[in-house]
Amino acid sequence: MEASTPTKRIHVGEVIGETFSIYGRHFVALIGSAIVLFLVVGVVAALLSGPSREELSFGELLLVLLAVIIRVAATALYTGFVVRLVEDARDGRRDVTIGRLFSSAAPAIVPLIAMSILFGIGVGIGLFLLIIPGLILLTIWAVTAPAIVVEGAGAIESFGRSRELVRGEGWSVFWTIVVVWVITAVITGVFGLIGDALEGIWYGVAISLAAFVTAPIHSLAASVMFFNLGG
Repeated sequence: MEASTPTKRIHVGEVIGETFSIYGRHFVALIGSAIVLFLVVGVVAALLSGPSREELSFGELLLVLLAVIIRVAATALYTGFVVRLVEDARDGRRDVTIGRLFSSAAPAIVPLIAMSILFGIGVGIGLFLLIIPGLILLTIWAVTAPAIVVEGAGAIESFGRSRELVRGEGWSVFWTIVVVWVITAVITGVFGLIGDALEGIWYGVAISLAAFVTAPIHSLAASVMFFNLGG
């Protein structure tokens, strides 16, 4: 893996602009893949988990655990797919099929899962203790997933690689994360209000649609930052 990092500057507006430019050009591929993947996984996980009960047998607990693992693996696969799509589409067009993008992302599933667990633990502890350390970790670890998918970094190695890339651009990365979070929150809120107005099952439908629409945004932004930072 090449670890040399040319110093590059990023600007929040440019990253957000490029993120949503790619999102708009490849909306069908991104959202269609999310719907198919997570609907299939949701059905499989629901069948494995079975009806909600207070007490479960050992065998049923294993099935619930398997359902959780399948959901986590699907999320990791989709993250890898989005990273690969950004890598392919940065020249203005997508040259690789959706199937090949998914297959090229598949080898990164295990390190992505391991990284996500460690990421969640580290940031969670940081936020719980003093908030500021959690925000710092959230910033310096912002491009761990692309480092794994594109450069083949291991789960542990990706944290160091992300910190190396972000060094000197921490504030730009932090504010990009904030803007992305606000945008996804607004989209989810708007869908929620629409569903609330329609009442009945439509609230659940609206929230599900919001989840599909926002699913690729964070990974898109992280990938754009990764490449713009010299990854």
